[in-house]
Amino acid sequence: MTNEILKYDEDFTEATFITKADHIYMMILNAIIDKDLNEVKHYLSENVYNYVKSFVDDCISRDVTRIFDEMNVKTSRIDSFYVNENGINIVVDLTSRYMDYYLDSNGEYLSGINDHRIEKQHRLVFTKKIDAKHLGAARRCTSCGHTLDINATGECPYCKQVIDMSRYDYILTEIDSI
Repeated sequence: MTNEILKYDEDFTEATFITKADHIYMMILNAIIDKDLNEVKHYLSENVYNYVKSFVDDCISRDVTRIFDEMNVKTSRIDSFYVNENGINIVVDLTSRYMDYYLDSNGEYLSGINDHRIEKQHRLVFTKKIDAKHLGAARRCTSCGHTLDINATGECPYCKQVIDMSRYDYILTEIDSI
């Protein structure tokens, strides 16, 4: 399958892609725990961002913290890929393990599973525009020209312009569950 993807994305390597997919998934769980999506937002489509934000907003409104304890990605693999008007789409099957529970504002256990890890299956879709520029082109802000560290927040520290990563790399465009 990698050879087929390479026809559309000459820089693609399966190992690097899977590592990135795992990392973005873990960043999402950490963002929910921290109630702060700033470090992951530039890797998410608007729909996925809003989906994840709904979990954060729920915790904030209830004054609770959702904990994903002892979390890890057990396995992940590319299931398939397809090309459509949105670009190159890579479907990833990911198995995660974690304890999933809620704490109140005093750090006291409220509900959930905190005595053993559960295993969950996820289906994620990452999309990259067919005409995407090389990621190296994203090293400068398109608004003010300042050098960027796009892995930090995807936002220029000077002019606050958010970098549209979909113009340069794969972003998460679908996730079936948290």
